Amino acid sequence: MKTPIIAPSILAADFANIQREVEMLNASEAGWIHLDVMDGVFVPNISFGLPVCKAIHRYAKKPLDVHLMIEKPENYVEAFKNAGAGIISVHYEACPHLHRNLQQLKDLGVQAGVAINPHTRVNLLRDVIHQIDLVCLMSVNPGFGGQTFIKSTYEKVQALRSIIDNAGAGTKIEVDGGITIENAKPLLEAGADVLVAGSFVFRSENPIDTISNLKNV
Repeated sequence: MKTPIIAPSILAADFANIQREVEMLNASEAGWIHLDVMDGVFVPNISFGLPVCKAIHRYAKKPLDVHLMIEKPENYVEAFKNAGAGIISVHYEACPHLHRNLQQLKDLGVQAGVAINPHTRVNLLRDVIHQIDLVCLMSVNPGFGGQTFIKSTYEKVQALRSIIDNAGAGTKIEVDGGITIENAKPLLEAGADVLVAGSFVFRSENPIDTISNLKNV
């Protein structure tokens, strides 16, 4: 079983002490820092935007993995790249011309990600899998942290891993939502590469140890 990339979601951090939280992640075994950007339209919540991304980038020593849960992401991806994003995921459901969105991300020089909601089938990505660096499988309904993991995600990871391997693509599989020490190992066994954990990390007694435990599960 491969060693996963752990991408703690800053959405669950203490925003009154964001520099301290980012420096804690710098000192941990986290591989990426995950930023959940919500617009209150695509999802029923508003989180943060470009100023917070810029502030985090000022202190971060890990790549910023920006998950855009927004309408018309093509209008904002260049600004997020300039704000420090190294990986940008747009939602399949928000992109009627997904191939064009992926080309835009490639032209910007960032890793191109596609996020899909729990009800969206992975085989819809088959025709563009070679253009995708990262598929973010939502294992909760997007919009809020602290939700319960949707168990059908295991089968989606397996199905997506089969599509990627059969195509000979290098796409990574990221799972986002409700990640705990209990479901981390079966997700990795199913084929996941990246685990996004928010509440499980930041609400633990020792986030650095929690990240290490996830990485070495």
